[in-house]
Amino acid sequence: MRALYDSKSKTINDRGMKALLGQQARVQSWLDVEAALALAQAEHGMIPESAAKNIAANCQVEKIDLDEMERLLREIGHGFVPVIKVLVKACDRESGKYVHYGVTTQNIQQTAQLYLAKRFNALMQEFVNDTLRNLATMASEHQSTLMAGRTHGKHALPITWGYKVAVWIDELLSAQERMLEAEKRVFTVMMGGAVGAFHATGETGRQVQDSVAQRLGMHSMAIPSRNSRVYRMEYISNLCLLATTLHKIAEEVYQTSGEEFGEVSEAFTKGTVGSSTMPQKVNPKLAKGIIANAQKLYSVLTSCLYVSPRPFEADSSAYFIFDANIQESMECIAEIVMRAEELTRTLVINSDRMQHNVQLTHGLINSEKIMMHLVEKLGKDAAHERVYHLAMRSTHEGLPYADVLRHDAVIRQNFSDSEIDALIDPAHYTGLCAVIAQETSDRVKEKDRG
Repeated sequence: MRALYDSKSKTINDRGMKALLGQQARVQSWLDVEAALALAQAEHGMIPESAAKNIAANCQVEKIDLDEMERLLREIGHGFVPVIKVLVKACDRESGKYVHYGVTTQNIQQTAQLYLAKRFNALMQEFVNDTLRNLATMASEHQSTLMAGRTHGKHALPITWGYKVAVWIDELLSAQERMLEAEKRVFTVMMGGAVGAFHATGETGRQVQDSVAQRLGMHSMAIPSRNSRVYRMEYISNLCLLATTLHKIAEEVYQTSGEEFGEVSEAFTKGTVGSSTMPQKVNPKLAKGIIANAQKLYSVLTSCLYVSPRPFEADSSAYFIFDANIQESMECIAEIVMRAEELTRTLVINSDRMQHNVQLTHGLINSEKIMMHLVEKLGKDAAHERVYHLAMRSTHEGLPYADVLRHDAVIRQNFSDSEIDALIDPAHYTGLCAVIAQETSDRVKEKDRG
């Protein structure tokens, strides 16, 4: 495993994702593709039906000699030929003649890896769906929970926690749409032979490829060139884009759970120890694991960008990179989505602290509202300039904003004391935050209904 793990990794149910990333699953995926290939070839009259059935019946990891496969691997020095040899040995003499007929190693290995990726994706999306449900509940329940909206790390305008969550939901829904649309390009079968032009099998080979795709629940690669790497890179890119949103959630939790903010916190489990020397520490373990694995995942995409343009019809250096990177990307995203689901399900929201923090500037966060109310009287530029000077005076002279406003002639001329109080109340200036939060929550519920 090439993802980044800590003690928290051991407590989360992966729902079978990690089993798909192990060596046994990898070997079985090769055999699954070989079985589908043989049956498809028999369907189109390329090999005898009896041979195909015998091959398919023996394409089970339990029926091949794994020890012999490892011995042959050391002897031959080829990553896949030993698999062929032990499969041939497992079949009867006549059927063994048709094992791996008319294809090359990369046809099987790439197809098998994408077959595993497709199965992995189904499990991964279950975690994303659960995360969306967690967030939808949170957005609805906290649609009006007041907090400070921040830009460039500074208070900007009042928002609600539900609105913040709605942004995350929207991005996750888009990530799912993006990945679904890409499946026809990503989860593909490649059976075109050494360079992808069906030299050994001709038009029948193309029909066989379509049949293999159907049997595996995948798509048939339009031009099964071994040099076409952009589609696998698209898969990793989509995982990265999914990860960025979950990474964003984790960063917000990581930062705002600090004592200086205190707005949210990861759920505390009795007995959990955060530090070997600081007894009081309760660290954001879920969040930090998401952050670390997301950052590692981004580096995987970078190396794919470098190797994707490698020339000619095939290149082993590119295989090394892509085989490893797809595996690593799945390992990283598995850790990310598992943690994200638990984080969003158990996150503790401190609404009182959010209320306290939004009031830290004593109404300065509402300066836009004051400006907009002055626009009709002064015009936009003049209103902005006046409110700017009032806000800066409050900030740099340490004067209460309400007092500064009340002592300004223009403000006094246009607003009463009660109106000034309303102008600087963050709860009275949240725009459509609550509406957007509820609408976005409902989108998730509508998606679940179908």
